[in-house]
Amino acid sequence: PPKKKDIRDYNDADMARLLEQWEKDDDIEEGDLPEHKRPPAPIDFSKIDPGKPESILKLTKKGKTLMMFVTVSGNPTEKETEEITSLWQGGLFNANYDVQRFIVGSNRAIFMLRDGGYAWEIKDFLINQERCADVTLEGQVYPGKGADENEKVKNKTKPEKAKKKKDAEKKPSSIKEDNRAAKQREEL
Repeated sequence: PPKKKDIRDYNDADMARLLEQWEKDDDIEEGDLPEHKRPPAPIDFSKIDPGKPESILKLTKKGKTLMMFVTVSGNPTEKETEEITSLWQGGLFNANYDVQRFIVGSNRAIFMLRDGGYAWEIKDFLINQERCADVTLEGQVYPGKGADENEKVKNKTKPEKAKKKKDAEKKPSSIKEDNRAAKQREEL
């Protein structure tokens, strides 16, 4: 059992423990808990389309904060980027999407969403804007309407990888004589 201590002798650690004891019995609503302490939302697997990996991400990000990077095309100043992204934020606000915007460079901004389940709808809106060069969401870069043709080709990484794999499969594999692992595989 902890020793009885005079309240005047309490330090910060003692006060923190006392606060924890008081809050242990309090009924805190789930909405008031910080995001990392909230229980994850149940995932309805019947809504998942196996052909679309984005559908899985939509369901797993539902109710969680998510950030996406947006690049403005051309060579805008920071003020122009502020004005253009402000118009986009206003359009999203009018469509009832809760989005916060932060300018991080002369042509880049971060859009922060309270509910990540809407991220792909917002991404579709943004890439259809005339001055949107690209949108980065969950590590995937989506070229926008305002992207140059060479940027669109550069940003489409997945089809290039698939082509490389197909090309590698078509080429006959030559086995080097000094490769011991290849010789063992042949013998088996």
